[in-house]
Amino acid sequence: MSQKKYIIQNNPFIVPTTDGKIIKEHFGNATDRNSQLSIAHMKAPAGWSEPFQTPKFDEFTFIISGKKQFIIDGETVVLEAGQSIKIEKNTRVQYSNPFTEVCEYIAICTPAFSMNLVNRED
Repeated sequence: MSQKKYIIQNNPFIVPTTDGKIIKEHFGNATDRNSQLSIAHMKAPAGWSEPFQTPKFDEFTFIISGKKQFIIDGETVVLEAGQSIKIEKNTRVQYSNPFTEVCEYIAICTPAFSMNLVNRED
């Protein structure tokens, strides 16, 4: 009997948060112990923001709906639905949604997202 060559993810890991953000990791450290790549479906509420960070992973973001603000090495960038961005590892960045609607997006990190690699500032 042959082994399946695919995995359908019907039960993503829901990351516990305290800021109203919804994070569902479909593949990565928390779901399938994959340390090379993580894929997460996110919803950031209006008014949400994170501290600045300098991650040791590349992060790709694709905006599904709403808008998301990035402050990248001091430059402010705003993406809207249908746009995407790659932010290279070891780049100081802050993610936020200072707008009035929820921002829904997909985030892909290589290597996979890990609290040990994100380097958030206090």
